[in-house]
Amino acid sequence: MTVRIGVTVFCALGTLALSAAAGAQPLKKPPYWASIAKSAAVMRVGPAKRFPANWVYLRRDLPVRVVETYPDWRKVQDSDGTTGWFHVRLLKDDPTGIVKGGPAEMHDKPTASSRLLYRLAPGVVGKLSGCASGWCAFNTNGKAGYVLATSLWGAVD
Repeated sequence: MTVRIGVTVFCALGTLALSAAAGAQPLKKPPYWASIAKSAAVMRVGPAKRFPANWVYLRRDLPVRVVETYPDWRKVQDSDGTTGWFHVRLLKDDPTGIVKGGPAEMHDKPTASSRLLYRLAPGVVGKLSGCASGWCAFNTNGKAGYVLATSLWGAVD
């Protein structure tokens, strides 16, 4: 009786662990947006640890575009166009964006005539909480406002 309960508990815990790992990055149909979940993430040339690393990303929350899936691996493209493979545990579904091109203006409302709050330098990363009518709600280190979607990579397709 004790052995049967132990085996049942062990199997249940194993199933939970596997579903938690899979839940880190649910299977969606590419292309879709994701972001880097860890402060250090190794990008590989192929979808397994046996493949060599081609980059190490040292910046959490960078947006990436998932372009292909392979069981526990996602082929991604970064804002510079670099492609490679990340294990699903290195990615999350939280929407983020990075300022591209020149400086971007952050306004207090989603209109160009609203009050200018900040000028954001290229490379600034922040969390997105929705985009509509060409503007995205953007929060970077507690500074929140609206930025033109065309100024952000990771905001729109």
